[in-house]
Amino acid sequence: MILYLISHQERRASINTTPSPDTSHKQLRGWVADRLRADIHEGRILPGEWLRQEHLAQEYGVSQMPVREAFKELAAEGLVEHIPYRGVRVVELSADDVEDLYATRIFLECKAIRHAALAVTPEEIAELRAVQEQILRYSQPEQANLYRPLNKRFHLLIAYASRRPYLIRALNQMWELVPAMFWNILPQTASAFLPERVAPDLVEHEAMINALENHDPDECEKLIRQHIEEAGEQLLSVLRSRK
Repeated sequence: MILYLISHQERRASINTTPSPDTSHKQLRGWVADRLRADIHEGRILPGEWLRQEHLAQEYGVSQMPVREAFKELAAEGLVEHIPYRGVRVVELSADDVEDLYATRIFLECKAIRHAALAVTPEEIAELRAVQEQILRYSQPEQANLYRPLNKRFHLLIAYASRRPYLIRALNQMWELVPAMFWNILPQTASAFLPERVAPDLVEHEAMINALENHDPDECEKLIRQHIEEAGEQLLSVLRSRK
């Protein structure tokens, strides 16, 4: 069975910009969470910005209750944080946080790909190749808004192929932090990415697919470790050079 992962951005594209009058409370809470998540990911709400419940309720055309519940959902994902006596704001990540994030990604994704190498199906390999073909079409820096959701899907499809529920949940949550991380420290990457990473990404993705198809967990782990380490090192180099 092909395990197809739909990103929050894609889900948002499939919903109206305003909720239907007959939307249930549970659906409304999800709608607000999706809308708020997308506004953070797409840079309309910036890291460190305070989120005012009343203001957002007016902007989104809803009552304050679904906004309050959406805050709880996004706080559990790590996108926002509640500051006692002050309110809710979008998280801000330091360069040290980014370093820790990449180190954690390495640990989790190495475990996931090892399990995936033993369990992946031909249908899942075909889906990874299909996503990779789409990625190849959006490799220009100004196409980051199209490239990034596909890159995220590529990595999470590998996680899903692991059949390891905890790893899947952890990696889903981690990948929710990635867009906020870029806009937090390198605002110019909100609409573009580091161009020096594009060509290596494409080559490394292809190598990972081949290793998965060969059911070689050692090669898979080596490739994804190198892939994440090099991406993290390049990003941190840019961050620290700007101090």
